[in-house]
Amino acid sequence: MYTSQFQIRVRYADTDQMGYVYYGNYATFYEIGRVESLRQLGLTYKSLEENGVMMPVLENHSKFLAPARYDELLTIETTLTEMPAVRITFYYKIFNEQKNLIHEGETKLAFIDMKTNRPCRMPKIMADVLQPYFA
Repeated sequence: MYTSQFQIRVRYADTDQMGYVYYGNYATFYEIGRVESLRQLGLTYKSLEENGVMMPVLENHSKFLAPARYDELLTIETTLTEMPAVRITFYYKIFNEQKNLIHEGETKLAFIDMKTNRPCRMPKIMADVLQPYFA
């Protein structure tokens, strides 16, 4: 299992008229969690794309437990519970400054060969860095 954390401060632009984070922005928080999780492993989306693989989102699920508010420092915890193959599932927990769990989510993505636009296996560069976490 691989878990990482990244913090982000809620901007005014992230909120709705009630001062809560607008529900649609959680998908952006998931993307930030995914990108930074891979970056902490030494990978970037850019490097995956330069190796001919893209990762479109197939599914996106959210569970709202409590609101996030303007100017709060949120911690996005991103977890991979199993070694990916042709698909990869990221799980998210978002905590507020008081370390209370306020949100849970999940995204499922596919590995797609950019030349053929067909599903493919996880790139070797990714498999190599993830292997120690799933040995």
